[in-house]
Amino acid sequence: MSGPIDPGSFGGVVIADRPRHADPRPYSFPAFERHELPNGLGVIPVHLPGRGLLSATLVIPGGAGEEPEAQAGVTALMARALTEGTRRHDAVELTEAAERLGATIHAEAGWDGISVGVDVPAGRLAPALGLAAEIIAEPTFPDAEVERLRDERLNDLLQAFADPRRRADDGFVETIYAPGSPYGRPSGGTRDTVAPLDAAACRALHGARFDPARMTLIVGGDLAGVDVVELAEASFGGLERARESIAAAPPSVAAAPGGRRVRVLHRPGSVQTEIRVGHVGLPRRIPDYHALSVMSAILGGLFNSRLNRRLREEKGYTYGAGAGFELRRAAGPFAARAAVNTEVTVPATVDIIGALQAMRDGPVSDDELHAARDYLVGVFPLRFETPAAVVGAIAGLIVHDLPFDELDRYRPSIEAVGRDEVLAAAQAHVRPDDAAIVLVGDADAFLPALEAAALGPIVVDREPLPAAPSAPGEEPSHD
Repeated sequence: MSGPIDPGSFGGVVIADRPRHADPRPYSFPAFERHELPNGLGVIPVHLPGRGLLSATLVIPGGAGEEPEAQAGVTALMARALTEGTRRHDAVELTEAAERLGATIHAEAGWDGISVGVDVPAGRLAPALGLAAEIIAEPTFPDAEVERLRDERLNDLLQAFADPRRRADDGFVETIYAPGSPYGRPSGGTRDTVAPLDAAACRALHGARFDPARMTLIVGGDLAGVDVVELAEASFGGLERARESIAAAPPSVAAAPGGRRVRVLHRPGSVQTEIRVGHVGLPRRIPDYHALSVMSAILGGLFNSRLNRRLREEKGYTYGAGAGFELRRAAGPFAARAAVNTEVTVPATVDIIGALQAMRDGPVSDDELHAARDYLVGVFPLRFETPAAVVGAIAGLIVHDLPFDELDRYRPSIEAVGRDEVLAAAQAHVRPDDAAIVLVGDADAFLPALEAAALGPIVVDREPLPAAPSAPGEEPSHD
């Protein structure tokens, strides 16, 4: 077949416009309410018809951000070690007991909270909660297992230092937070703080953190015929309130001295540069959260965001660029991120600064506003397709002390955000003149151009790369 294509050969239909998405379907977050046991432990059942695999999580507000600086990493280590043995079962026996129930049990800690969870078929919820309660109330923290987990963390820290992406993330928070601020270090601790940790430190922290008056059990799934409050009383009602409990106040954080500055972490011979540009951001509890969400999506949260369009589509500098706020119990970091070839390090950095400034300079377009709002509203229900996701969202409300109607109000609040609110959020919370620029790459290849760009005072750290990490269980090298 040759010659021009006749539109009539396709039934006379010519597509002149891109297809448009349909209006978002109605959605309401599942209803729930909180009950309280006599010992103060909260219980939240969430009925999700047809979801036979239940998810149960016991959450405690207050995580790595509240631990002493000298013991940074102890919260994560303690949480991981919870499943390594109890008074009744060692680690293998715990795993086998869970497998017999068709259940999985997990424990973890982050910046803002500690959680112990179990996923289990509905008919076996009672014994699964019993195992979870055993892990919470009777952990033994075996010395050998804690030492193994500690050494794994030390090896992971060596790997993080050698990985340019992870080193950029760590170097960025080191730069924007004042010394002593917990968010200025990894949530799992540093080599200096992790190395002395032991089982005794885990036991001490466990005794102070696991107060039932601070705990909330959330159970999601098909709960037809299941009395979650009664089962919770049977498993957790015997927990006694702690005599000395660590307060769940937000961490105390402070920003490093302001003004734009540049820090280069030199990696000789690197063919790429990891770029981070930003500053100390915001806590989760802010009045303009929804406007901030729309603004962040337009700036760097969508594939067609301003940053990605500029650096990827227009300039071809990177496979992807983005920006956003990490909203924690206290002010988390705000960062724009990209990885680029070494030769375009400086122009890419200049473009990032320009995008941050442009976000403050004037209102976004109607197309940008509608695209961001439609995306956030449209994907919202997709975030809660499993019981674990629903339970996790409610846990977030507990951790951040948010009202229980927060998730129901999300979509209409996003839809109500206008151009003026987006501009106000950008002007209030995006500060390119106060941004730290952290570059991990070959300083010798781009330093003259960086100096010529006059982005701010420059510090070059020529860090020695660490030795290769040892195998788990071996003593890590400290050369």
